Amino acid sequence: MGICGTGMAALAGMLKEGGFLVTGSDQHVYPPMSTFLAGLGIPIMTGYRAENLVPTPDLVVVGNVITRVNPEAVALAATRLPYLSFPQALAHFFLQGKTPLVVTGTHGKTTTASLLASILHGAGRDPGFLIGGLLQGFSRNFRHGAGQEFVVEGDEYDTAFFDKGPKFLHYRPEIAVITSIEFDHADIYADLAAVISSFRKLLAIMPATGCLVACLDDPVVRDLVQEAPCPVLGYGEGPGLDWTLAELENAAAATSFTVLKNGKEYGRFSSPMPGRHNGLNVLATLAVLDRLGVDRQIMARELARFQGVKRRQEVRGVVAQVTVIDDFAHHPTAVAETLTALRGKYAGHRLIVVFDPRTNSSRRRVFQQAYVSAFDPANLVIIREPEPLAAVPAAERFSARQLVADLCQRGVAAHYGADTNAILAQLAGLATAGDVVAILSNGGFDNIHQRLLEILSAKDQTTERPPES
Repeated sequence: MGICGTGMAALAGMLKEGGFLVTGSDQHVYPPMSTFLAGLGIPIMTGYRAENLVPTPDLVVVGNVITRVNPEAVALAATRLPYLSFPQALAHFFLQGKTPLVVTGTHGKTTTASLLASILHGAGRDPGFLIGGLLQGFSRNFRHGAGQEFVVEGDEYDTAFFDKGPKFLHYRPEIAVITSIEFDHADIYADLAAVISSFRKLLAIMPATGCLVACLDDPVVRDLVQEAPCPVLGYGEGPGLDWTLAELENAAAATSFTVLKNGKEYGRFSSPMPGRHNGLNVLATLAVLDRLGVDRQIMARELARFQGVKRRQEVRGVVAQVTVIDDFAHHPTAVAETLTALRGKYAGHRLIVVFDPRTNSSRRRVFQQAYVSAFDPANLVIIREPEPLAAVPAAERFSARQLVADLCQRGVAAHYGADTNAILAQLAGLATAGDVVAILSNGGFDNIHQRLLEILSAKDQTTERPPES
């Protein structure tokens, strides 16, 4: 139930490849997960209804998108069918007897987990993994793996309507990464203190024989890990850390940086992913790999080969010399870091940013002011009008028009977009050769990326047509 969630789709695929007959249901069925599941031969029933439980399944896995009053959940409750949450099912079927490597934090989880899984695979360790993004090198976000390690992206979001604890508590980490801790998920966490409390529970289940890899540049993380019952490897850019990022240089082809271990040079590395934040993601990955005994030359080789993750600074196409990029960023910090990285990679190009505030947090006023400075690296910004959260009072909702006004007052050229069609019409008139259009959304955004590429292609053909004689 809720099969088109990235994690749920991956779990469904793993169960299918494990020999189970798998079906699923969802309300929102769109690529890439719909086509991904179709390719696995897993049928999807659109909409939630009691009939989806016929024929009677042996087990129901309930995604956290499902509410207690969902008609399919109500029908499930009226039966004696066994059910599990997604994290429970993952732990039960796939983490038994493995060494779970769990990547957590407000930012960078998907990229860090993808790096870790990809480099372990390249090193011949044959890891299993389940990650919240499609790895370009595998064309999927899951793998069984015969090796000892299993890489999991550990989400702090709640588990299910019948289990309000964070997902990562089910994964029994042997090595855990904490990239950052900021306020997010305003629909389930009241404030930053509540978010910190969830990570405190993670620390409480760490085994004394395990290891915590933590970004100590983050003051919240630095304070929290003092409670860790296991060794802590601190990483970041600050002084006196176990792992330090230094001498970072952004270039169009790659980003290079020096890594220090205990203050001594560990090596010079090159990454295809731009930006300081991605350098830190790599640093966390190297710390884990070093702990696991992976050779640093193999790390460097596989890092340079890393093909990235879908929807993380993914170039969807270049048409009429306009580069269209798809990215998942939605939290103000992620927006700022992503745009700073793109500004460095595409120096000298005009950066046009389209922002779709779609998450439960971004559609509330909680980040209204933080967004104002987040778009500083952009040359031009278009803010989409979000679908309002009915349960949130109007005074507490995010205002796209207010953000546009605030950005203009700050000196950033900004436009309001009532819907996807209006935004595409604006882009058709604005985008010119040499521009980079970065579209930030954690949803399908009405297939805006492909539609924009088609518009640019048609416009280019019209422009280049020779005049009639």
